Amino acid sequence: MSNDSAASIAKAAKAAFEASQLITSEERVQALLEIRKELEAAKPQILDANKKDLQLAQVEVDAGRMSAALLKRLDLNNGPDKWDSMLQGITDVGGLPDPTGQVSYASELDDDLELYRVSCPIGVLLVIFEARPEVVVNIAALAIKSGNAAILKGGKETNETALLLSKAIQRALSKTSIPSMYIQAIQTRAEVSALLELDEYIDLVIPRGSNSLVRNIQNNTRIPVMGHADGLCAVYLDEAADENKAVRVAVDSKVDYPAACNAAETLIVHEALLTTIWPIVAKALLGAGVQLRCDANTLSALTSSTGTGITSKTQIQPSTPEDYKTEHLSLTLSVLSVPSLSAAISHINSHSSHHTDCIVTEDEQAASVFCRGVDSAGTFVNASTRFADGFRYGFGTEVGISTGRIHARGPVGLEGLVVYKYVLRSKGSGGHVVGEFGAGEGKKRYKHAKIHATTVPFLS
Repeated sequence: MSNDSAASIAKAAKAAFEASQLITSEERVQALLEIRKELEAAKPQILDANKKDLQLAQVEVDAGRMSAALLKRLDLNNGPDKWDSMLQGITDVGGLPDPTGQVSYASELDDDLELYRVSCPIGVLLVIFEARPEVVVNIAALAIKSGNAAILKGGKETNETALLLSKAIQRALSKTSIPSMYIQAIQTRAEVSALLELDEYIDLVIPRGSNSLVRNIQNNTRIPVMGHADGLCAVYLDEAADENKAVRVAVDSKVDYPAACNAAETLIVHEALLTTIWPIVAKALLGAGVQLRCDANTLSALTSSTGTGITSKTQIQPSTPEDYKTEHLSLTLSVLSVPSLSAAISHINSHSSHHTDCIVTEDEQAASVFCRGVDSAGTFVNASTRFADGFRYGFGTEVGISTGRIHARGPVGLEGLVVYKYVLRSKGSGGHVVGEFGAGEGKKRYKHAKIHATTVPFLS
């Protein structure tokens, strides 16, 4: 792909974004309703395309060129509710409050001189993802609702599915006031490489996929990048853990969807639990098909005693230091023991990807210390790490997960797709000029009187 072609795509997106800024929130919601209707009508064709993608992907898995975890993410009909959840996400996003035009600061600087800090769209988003074809719909819904244009690039393994999803979205937009180039889809790596150079048109890159994908993008663009490279989530069983909660949270965090970035990859066990709760949790994990990679203490607790109820040891192996830095994305769990809460926090902060980590405890002080001490986008108490998801948080859906420290963090929904601008208006008969203000004689002083407002009166 030539740079001229990439520039044409980016320019069209920027022009569509600029042309859309006066479109009302009601019109955006109507566009989302049209998209849902169009997708429902095209469901048979889209699922047939998804089957073709799955068949080709299975060949890659069999040849060892693709992981089974990636294959699971590709299936749009995986489970009874994946398709329905995708459509429900559109409706949920449409029903959320408009994230734009919201005032977070307002002040009267002088009589008839008012300053407002008001939320506004970021601009043009370039979203690059692997597998998960539903991301096309998720991003389109969030972008439209938040007033951002988007260019979408799925992995080659999603080509057939993503193409039909994109076409359905385009057909729906053609029936609305949203510009036709507002949501665009591209299909080659060459297009991505060229677009990553166009920081004058693209305002934010959001990669969703493997560590190598995210790192490659971060290293090859001047455009700001929002996302995360790994999902190294940990569950810590504190010395004050409840047995039933420990079992439920540990199993769900690992087993519910092992290929997800919010699945647990490490289980940390307080030494006080090695002969009590740990064998019970281990038995439940093994029963769910989990392979355990244990440090010396947790391994010894399972293999040296006959009272654990664990009859088969084939799923239990000694761990290596590398296991605690590995995102397994499968039914494999790294396990280690620690002597204290502070040791658990230290391990998480030095080994995790700062995504989501959980403590299981009945000790309120321990819960407080964990949540404040762990430097992650999500810190949970007695709840599965799998809750770290925009849909489950009530965001409708999510554009991705951010482990960064600027702008947005954790599951990124509508609020993460807006920034703000300052709007200043003078209602004075002669306007306002800075030269009239100062500390000298005859100079005006700033009032800085708080204005109570949620929207800018003259922008509605």
